[in-house]
Amino acid sequence: MKTLSDQLYKKFALFLEKQCGIVLGDNKQYLVKSRLSPLVTQFNLTGLEELVEKVINSLNSQMRNAVVDAMTTNETLWFRDIYPFELLTHKLFPEILQNKKNIKIWSSASSSGQEAYSIAMTALEYSKAKPTSNLNVQVVGTDISDSMLAQCNLGQYDLLALSRGLSETRKRQFFIPVHGLSNKMQVRPEVKKLTSFRRLNLLDSYASLGKFDLIFCRNVLIYFSNDVKSKILNQFAGALNPGGYLILGASESLNGLTDKFEMVRCNPGIIYKLKSK
Repeated sequence: MKTLSDQLYKKFALFLEKQCGIVLGDNKQYLVKSRLSPLVTQFNLTGLEELVEKVINSLNSQMRNAVVDAMTTNETLWFRDIYPFELLTHKLFPEILQNKKNIKIWSSASSSGQEAYSIAMTALEYSKAKPTSNLNVQVVGTDISDSMLAQCNLGQYDLLALSRGLSETRKRQFFIPVHGLSNKMQVRPEVKKLTSFRRLNLLDSYASLGKFDLIFCRNVLIYFSNDVKSKILNQFAGALNPGGYLILGASESLNGLTDKFEMVRCNPGIIYKLKSK
Protein backbone atom coordinates (compact mmCIF):
# COMPACT_ATOMS: atom_id res chain seq x y z
CA MET A 1 0.00 0.00 0.00
CA LYS A 2 1.34 3.42 -0.99
CA THR A 3 2.20 6.12 1.53
CA LEU A 4 0.52 9.51 1.27
CA SER A 5 1.74 12.18 -1.10
CA ASP A 6 3.58 15.03 0.61
CA GLN A 7 0.68 17.40 -0.04
CA LEU A 8 -1.95 15.07 1.39
CA TYR A 9 0.30 14.18 4.33
CA LYS A 10 0.57 17.88 5.25
CA LYS A 11 -3.22 18.24 5.07
CA PHE A 12 -3.65 15.19 7.28
CA ALA A 13 -1.09 16.48 9.80
CA LEU A 14 -3.05 19.75 10.08
CA PHE A 15 -6.31 17.80 10.46
CA LEU A 16 -4.87 15.64 13.25
CA GLU A 17 -3.46 18.61 15.15
CA LYS A 18 -6.81 20.40 14.96
CA GLN A 19 -8.71 17.31 16.11
CA CYS A 20 -6.59 16.29 19.09
CA GLY A 21 -3.47 18.49 19.31
CA ILE A 22 -0.98 15.86 18.17
CA VAL A 23 1.86 17.21 16.03
CA LEU A 24 3.07 14.64 13.51
CA GLY A 25 6.09 16.54 12.23
CA ASP A 26 7.88 15.79 8.98
CA ASN A 27 8.62 12.38 7.50
CA LYS A 28 6.15 10.36 9.55
CA GLN A 29 4.37 8.91 6.52
CA TYR A 30 5.46 5.43 7.63
CA LEU A 31 3.67 5.90 10.96
CA VAL A 32 0.46 7.05 9.27
CA LYS A 33 0.62 4.09 6.89
CA SER A 34 1.18 1.51 9.66
CA ARG A 35 -1.56 2.93 11.89
CA LEU A 36 -4.20 3.52 9.20
CA SER A 37 -3.69 0.64 6.75
CA PRO A 38 -6.02 -1.72 8.70
CA LEU A 39 -8.79 0.88 8.39
CA VAL A 40 -8.55 0.85 4.59
CA THR A 41 -9.60 -2.80 4.66
CA GLN A 42 -12.13 -2.25 7.45
CA PHE A 43 -13.98 0.44 5.48
CA ASN A 44 -13.51 -1.34 2.13
CA LEU A 45 -11.61 1.53 0.49
CA THR A 46 -9.23 1.58 -2.46
CA GLY A 47 -6.25 2.91 -0.52
CA LEU A 48 -4.79 5.20 2.10
CA GLU A 49 -5.38 8.36 0.09
CA GLU A 50 -9.13 7.69 -0.20
CA LEU A 51 -9.37 7.14 3.56
CA VAL A 52 -7.52 10.36 4.40
CA GLU A 53 -9.46 12.41 1.84
CA LYS A 54 -12.79 11.22 3.27
CA VAL A 55 -11.65 11.90 6.85
CA ILE A 56 -10.33 15.39 6.10
CA ASN A 57 -13.59 16.28 4.35
CA SER A 58 -15.58 14.90 7.32
CA LEU A 59 -17.75 12.70 5.10
CA ASN A 60 -18.03 9.95 7.72
CA SER A 61 -17.89 10.59 11.49
CA GLN A 62 -17.38 6.90 12.27
CA MET A 63 -14.40 6.83 9.95
CA ARG A 64 -13.03 10.07 11.41
CA ASN A 65 -13.28 8.73 14.97
CA ALA A 66 -11.57 5.48 13.92
CA VAL A 67 -8.68 7.40 12.37
CA VAL A 68 -8.16 9.61 15.44
CA ASP A 69 -8.41 6.49 17.60
CA ALA A 70 -5.73 4.70 15.56
CA MET A 71 -3.37 7.69 15.58
CA THR A 72 -3.65 8.34 19.33
CA THR A 73 -3.34 4.80 20.67
CA ASN A 74 -0.09 4.41 22.64
CA GLU A 75 1.44 1.54 24.54
CA THR A 76 1.76 1.72 28.28
CA LEU A 77 3.10 -0.28 31.22
CA TRP A 78 2.04 -1.28 34.70
CA PHE A 79 3.71 0.92 37.35
CA ARG A 80 5.58 2.76 34.59
CA ASP A 81 8.86 4.32 35.83
CA ILE A 82 8.05 3.03 39.36
CA TYR A 83 8.97 6.25 41.19
CA PRO A 84 5.59 8.05 40.77
CA PHE A 85 3.89 5.19 42.61
CA GLU A 86 6.55 5.16 45.31
CA LEU A 87 5.93 8.91 45.73
CA LEU A 88 2.23 8.20 46.24
CA THR A 89 3.09 5.87 49.11
CA HIS A 90 5.91 7.78 50.77
CA LYS A 91 5.01 11.44 50.14
CA LEU A 92 1.72 12.28 48.46
CA PHE A 93 -0.78 10.08 50.30
CA PRO A 94 0.65 10.95 53.77
CA GLU A 95 0.77 14.67 52.94
CA ILE A 96 -2.79 14.91 51.60
CA LEU A 97 -4.16 12.70 54.40
CA GLN A 98 -3.14 15.35 56.92
CA ASN A 99 -6.05 17.47 55.68
CA LYS A 100 -8.54 15.06 54.09
CA LYS A 101 -9.38 11.37 53.73
CA ASN A 102 -10.91 11.42 50.25
CA ILE A 103 -8.32 11.79 47.49
CA LYS A 104 -9.34 12.25 43.85
CA ILE A 105 -6.76 11.39 41.18
CA TRP A 106 -6.92 11.92 37.41
CA SER A 107 -5.08 9.66 34.96
CA SER A 108 -5.43 12.07 32.08
CA ALA A 109 -4.42 9.88 29.14
CA SER A 110 -5.27 6.46 30.48
CA SER A 111 -4.63 4.49 27.27
CA SER A 112 -5.62 0.88 28.04
CA GLY A 113 -5.91 1.49 31.78
CA GLN A 114 -2.59 0.35 33.24
CA GLU A 115 -1.77 3.68 34.90
CA ALA A 116 -5.19 4.19 36.48
CA TYR A 117 -5.28 0.63 37.77
CA SER A 118 -1.68 0.90 39.04
CA ILE A 119 -2.69 3.96 41.06
CA ALA A 120 -5.68 2.07 42.50
CA MET A 121 -3.46 -0.90 43.41
CA THR A 122 -1.00 1.45 45.13
CA ALA A 123 -3.88 2.90 47.17
CA LEU A 124 -5.01 -0.57 48.22
CA GLU A 125 -1.47 -1.51 49.23
CA TYR A 126 -1.20 1.70 51.26
CA SER A 127 -4.51 1.05 53.02
CA LYS A 128 -3.44 -2.50 53.86
CA ALA A 129 -0.09 -1.31 55.27
CA LYS A 130 -1.71 1.59 57.17
CA PRO A 131 -5.27 0.50 58.03
CA THR A 132 -5.81 3.45 60.38
CA SER A 133 -5.21 5.97 57.58
CA ASN A 134 -8.84 5.66 56.36
CA LEU A 135 -7.60 6.44 52.85
CA ASN A 136 -10.39 6.71 50.29
CA VAL A 137 -9.16 7.08 46.70
CA GLN A 138 -11.14 7.75 43.54
CA VAL A 139 -9.25 7.38 40.26
CA VAL A 140 -10.71 8.89 37.08
CA GLY A 141 -9.14 7.78 33.81
CA THR A 142 -9.79 9.66 30.57
CA ASP A 143 -8.76 9.07 26.98
CA ILE A 144 -9.77 10.19 23.50
CA SER A 145 -9.77 6.64 22.13
CA ASP A 146 -13.06 4.73 22.30
CA SER A 147 -11.30 1.38 21.84
CA MET A 148 -8.91 2.12 24.72
CA LEU A 149 -11.80 3.14 26.97
CA ALA A 150 -13.57 -0.12 26.16
CA GLN A 151 -10.41 -1.95 27.22
CA CYS A 152 -10.21 0.09 30.43
CA ASN A 153 -13.80 -0.61 31.39
CA LEU A 154 -13.48 -4.32 30.60
CA GLY A 155 -10.37 -4.62 32.76
CA GLN A 156 -9.13 -7.80 31.09
CA TYR A 157 -5.52 -8.21 29.93
CA ASP A 158 -3.63 -10.96 28.17
CA LEU A 159 -0.56 -12.55 29.66
CA LEU A 160 1.81 -10.51 27.48
CA ALA A 161 0.29 -7.22 28.68
CA LEU A 162 0.40 -8.47 32.28
CA SER A 163 4.11 -9.27 31.96
CA ARG A 164 4.99 -5.64 31.21
CA GLY A 165 5.81 -4.07 34.58
CA LEU A 166 3.60 -6.21 36.81
CA SER A 167 5.22 -8.44 39.43
CA GLU A 168 3.98 -11.97 40.04
CA THR A 169 2.99 -10.92 43.56
CA ARG A 170 0.77 -8.12 42.31
CA LYS A 171 -0.65 -10.32 39.57
CA ARG A 172 -1.78 -12.85 42.18
CA GLN A 173 -3.03 -10.13 44.52
CA PHE A 174 -4.98 -7.96 42.09
CA PHE A 175 -6.10 -10.25 39.23
CA ILE A 176 -8.30 -13.30 38.79
CA PRO A 177 -8.52 -15.75 35.86
CA VAL A 178 -11.17 -15.15 33.20
CA HIS A 179 -13.47 -18.15 32.88
CA GLY A 180 -12.99 -19.84 29.52
CA LEU A 181 -10.00 -17.68 28.53
CA SER A 182 -6.74 -19.24 29.71
CA ASN A 183 -4.60 -16.43 28.29
CA LYS A 184 -6.41 -13.55 30.04
CA MET A 185 -6.87 -12.24 33.57
CA GLN A 186 -9.39 -9.81 35.05
CA VAL A 187 -8.75 -6.90 37.42
CA ARG A 188 -10.27 -7.78 40.81
CA PRO A 189 -13.51 -5.99 41.81
CA GLU A 190 -11.82 -4.15 44.70
CA VAL A 191 -9.43 -2.51 42.21
CA LYS A 192 -12.14 -1.75 39.67
CA LYS A 193 -14.29 -0.22 42.42
CA LEU A 194 -11.77 2.60 42.86
CA THR A 195 -11.70 3.51 39.16
CA SER A 196 -13.96 5.01 36.50
CA PHE A 197 -13.25 5.90 32.87
CA ARG A 198 -14.68 8.41 30.43
CA ARG A 199 -13.93 9.95 27.05
CA LEU A 200 -12.17 13.31 27.05
CA ASN A 201 -10.19 15.27 24.49
CA LEU A 202 -7.48 17.23 26.35
CA LEU A 203 -8.17 20.17 24.03
CA ASP A 204 -11.70 20.49 25.48
CA SER A 205 -12.94 21.85 28.82
CA TYR A 206 -12.27 19.85 32.01
CA ALA A 207 -15.08 21.47 34.01
CA SER A 208 -17.32 18.39 33.96
CA LEU A 209 -14.65 16.33 35.73
CA GLY A 210 -14.61 18.40 38.91
CA LYS A 211 -11.47 19.04 40.98
CA PHE A 212 -8.54 16.74 41.70
CA ASP A 213 -5.80 16.42 44.29
CA LEU A 214 -3.38 14.75 41.86
CA ILE A 215 -3.16 14.74 38.07
CA PHE A 216 -1.04 12.25 36.16
CA CYS A 217 -0.17 13.38 32.61
CA ARG A 218 2.89 11.36 31.72
CA ASN A 219 4.51 11.01 28.31
CA VAL A 220 1.62 12.85 26.65
CA LEU A 221 2.74 16.48 26.26
CA ILE A 222 5.63 15.43 24.03
CA TYR A 223 3.14 14.96 21.18
CA PHE A 224 1.78 18.54 21.32
CA SER A 225 2.93 21.96 20.12
CA ASN A 226 4.07 24.44 22.80
CA ASP A 227 0.84 26.44 22.45
CA VAL A 228 -1.26 23.34 23.07
CA LYS A 229 1.00 22.25 25.94
CA SER A 230 0.55 25.65 27.59
CA LYS A 231 -3.24 25.51 27.17
CA ILE A 232 -3.43 22.01 28.68
CA LEU A 233 -1.14 22.84 31.61
CA ASN A 234 -3.11 25.96 32.53
CA GLN A 235 -6.32 23.95 32.37
CA PHE A 236 -4.72 21.34 34.65
CA ALA A 237 -4.00 24.12 37.13
CA GLY A 238 -7.67 25.05 37.09
CA ALA A 239 -8.65 21.42 37.69
CA LEU A 240 -6.50 20.98 40.83
CA ASN A 241 -7.51 21.58 44.42
CA PRO A 242 -5.30 24.01 46.38
CA GLY A 243 -1.95 22.37 47.06
CA GLY A 244 -2.57 19.73 44.39
CA TYR A 245 0.18 18.10 42.37
CA LEU A 246 0.85 17.43 38.69
CA ILE A 247 2.99 14.41 37.75
CA LEU A 248 4.58 14.50 34.28
CA GLY A 249 6.78 12.04 32.40
CA ALA A 250 10.45 11.87 33.31
CA SER A 251 11.52 13.71 30.14
CA GLU A 252 8.84 16.42 30.31
CA SER A 253 9.03 19.85 31.96
CA LEU A 254 7.02 23.06 32.33
CA ASN A 255 9.81 25.43 31.24
CA GLY A 256 8.31 28.45 29.49
CA LEU A 257 4.85 26.91 29.32
CA THR A 258 3.09 27.99 32.53
CA ASP A 259 3.83 29.84 35.77
CA LYS A 260 1.13 28.20 37.87
CA PHE A 261 3.25 25.43 39.39
CA GLU A 262 6.36 25.18 41.50
CA MET A 263 8.84 22.37 40.93
CA VAL A 264 9.33 19.93 43.80
CA ARG A 265 12.46 17.79 43.66
CA CYS A 266 11.97 14.33 45.10
CA ASN A 267 14.34 11.42 45.43
CA PRO A 268 13.95 10.22 42.75
CA GLY A 269 11.90 12.28 40.33
CA ILE A 270 10.35 15.73 39.99
CA ILE A 271 6.71 16.70 40.50
CA TYR A 272 4.87 20.04 40.28
CA LYS A 273 2.80 21.62 43.02
CA LEU A 274 0.05 24.13 42.27
CA LYS A 275 1.12 27.58 43.50
CA SER A 276 -1.09 29.19 46.13
CA LYS A 277 -2.92 32.27 44.89
